Amino acid sequence: MLIATAVLVLELASGDPANLGQPGTGTSRRTCELADGQSPAAVVDPQDVSPDPTQDQQPEEDKKPPTPAHTGIHALFYGLLEDVKHLPSMPNLYIAAIGGGLAIAVHPVDTTLNERLLSHDTLATNVWKPGHIVGNDLVQTGLALATFAYGRVTDKPKASHFGMDLLRAQIIAGALTEGLKYAVGRERPNHMGDPSFPSGHAALTFATATVIERHLGWKMAGLGYAVAAYVATSRLHDNVHYASDVVFGAAIGTISGRTVTQHGRNAWTLVPIRTPGGVAVMVTRTARSDEAR
Repeated sequence: MLIATAVLVLELASGDPANLGQPGTGTSRRTCELADGQSPAAVVDPQDVSPDPTQDQQPEEDKKPPTPAHTGIHALFYGLLEDVKHLPSMPNLYIAAIGGGLAIAVHPVDTTLNERLLSHDTLATNVWKPGHIVGNDLVQTGLALATFAYGRVTDKPKASHFGMDLLRAQIIAGALTEGLKYAVGRERPNHMGDPSFPSGHAALTFATATVIERHLGWKMAGLGYAVAAYVATSRLHDNVHYASDVVFGAAIGTISGRTVTQHGRNAWTLVPIRTPGGVAVMVTRTARSDEAR
């Protein structure tokens, strides 16, 4: 949940620059002659301010990832290739830095935290036991495949698009996790199984929660992030992962979920323009269309 909160703060802090330079969303500029004979200057006329009346009434549907024209197997594999290209990005670097910083912060309590959560009480064991099953790669991938298949069979593009993004997020998260596991080679706290860092269960469930958030919004994603946090905590109780494992696993899942739902990058260009008495800078944004997906 710390990763999800940090990402929300990051998004709110960055804002949406898409309205820059759009008519009706800013102030107009008027050139006037100064009384003392100085060079003309651009000033803001308060009467020319014309806020867009629809800016605060943007339909919720427009804030969701656009549904591509195609959501079949070909689009799925094409999307995966695009996802690999989009992995190296500044937002993903920020999330990785946040996850790495939090993992380093909790590293000193890795062992003691597991000891506190470890319990031989039958009731407590039964409470945390489903976490292993819910976060399993077969379960998470199976749910994504089922959603994708449902959308294709019933001819519901939004459902198949949702399932396609879930499936791609699982593939990206799994590949990143397995690669890091064998690159780092950290032993599990119970000295059994494959390498420990980062947690695959945490990565897969946070990838699912992030895709839910991107498609359905933060309100609908609350349950997804709660389940992801539960699965991550259960790995500590079962003594199969350290806290730093699940924290960075959550970061990987968040990166994976955001990457597959970006649907193209926005290119921003700054162009200087000579004006009477000075220089203006024109900001342009070019959005790449992903309708071919």
